[in-house]
Amino acid sequence: MKAKLTILGSGTSSGVPMVGCTCPVCMSADPRDKRQRASALAEYGGLSILIDCGPDFRQQALSVGMRHLDAILLTHNHMDHVGGLDDTRALNLCESRPVNIYCEKYVEDSLRHTYAYAFADPKYPGAPEWHMHTIDGSQPFKVWSNAGDEVLQWEKGFGYRHLGASGDESKCVEVVPIQGWHHKVKKLSVLGYRFGDIAYLTDMNLIEDEEFEKLHGLRAVTLNCVKPGPHHSHFSLDECLAFFERVGAEESYITHLSHLLPPHAEFEKQLPEHVHPAYDGLIIQ
Repeated sequence: MKAKLTILGSGTSSGVPMVGCTCPVCMSADPRDKRQRASALAEYGGLSILIDCGPDFRQQALSVGMRHLDAILLTHNHMDHVGGLDDTRALNLCESRPVNIYCEKYVEDSLRHTYAYAFADPKYPGAPEWHMHTIDGSQPFKVWSNAGDEVLQWEKGFGYRHLGASGDESKCVEVVPIQGWHHKVKKLSVLGYRFGDIAYLTDMNLIEDEEFEKLHGLRAVTLNCVKPGPHHSHFSLDECLAFFERVGAEESYITHLSHLLPPHAEFEKQLPEHVHPAYDGLIIQ
């Protein structure tokens, strides 16, 4: 089963250009150097699956003409990866379905605090309607189409009425999580995801040896790097390139880029063959 991955955002937590910065990268006229916060859209087995939903989600969704979404997979709970979840309210209205969110338990607990109004009972009319799915980072899991989900009916002054499942037959795909850590000492869990022969990984600086078994036979893989040298919670460029060499995918892409790396055109020339800087709008298939 073939997958298609669209990079919606290839930037680090501050985005590029960074507010207030006048460095050559931030001032670049190359559209590939305009980087929104890291996110991707996987189209796999007939499903549309968003990976992370950061502060730039609204603009990213508009840029690809998003009309439908089966699920959101969250890598971890940092705001540059979950700060756009309120904007999924538009999908509730347009699709008359709740939004399915798949994440680890600690991420859900964080969302219940950050977005308390979305979990309140009774709920404020128009607050996001989500279905939470807890996943185990050590095991493959099923992501289901939203076609069989309960139907939402808007009632003015009340909010959504939940009318029960539509009865439509739902399809699903299997996704393989890749466990990584965002800090070698504090070890904040971050999940990457494999869709067939494409894997999307970001926001890591430690991946245990056993996780590499899940990365055999890839056609394409992404990994994060925010600066050339060491970083407390992201891979350095040398570490990123060593990961790509070990995995041996046909094509490899660096994402979660900051303005501390060279402009896209210059950076591309510095990288080994089959390794590329990702950019917003890049399609991997």
